[in-house]
Amino acid sequence: MTIRNLIRFSLPALAAFAVGGAVVPASAQSSTVIIAPSAPPPPQTESVPPPPSTTVTWEAGHWGWNGSTWVWHEGHYVQRPAPAAVWEPGHWEQEASGGYVWIDGHWRS
Repeated sequence: MTIRNLIRFSLPALAAFAVGGAVVPASAQSSTVIIAPSAPPPPQTESVPPPPSTTVTWEAGHWGWNGSTWVWHEGHYVQRPAPAAVWEPGHWEQEASGGYVWIDGHWRS
C-alpha cells in the first residue's frame, strides 16, 4: 500500500501541549492525515504525572506512523477549552482498503 499524506484541517488555537508536566499553550495545531499499511503495536505503558491544574486532561500516548515505521508519541496534558468539555481520544481506524488512518483527539462540549 502506498502511504498518502493529505492536509486535513487546521484546529483552533484552543489546545495546549504539556511538556515535562507543565502545560504550554499552542498557538495553533494543524493535522495531517496519515495512512499506515498495518495496525499499530500495542500501546506502551505510561506513568501519568499529577495534573498541573484542574483545567487539564491527560491525552494518552499513541503510536504514530512516520512513513516507514511506527514511532511512540508520549502522552501529555491538554488544556480544557470550557468547563464542560470532554476529551475524545485520538485513535487508529481501519479503512476498507486495509490501511489504518489516525483520527485526531478533539474536544466535545
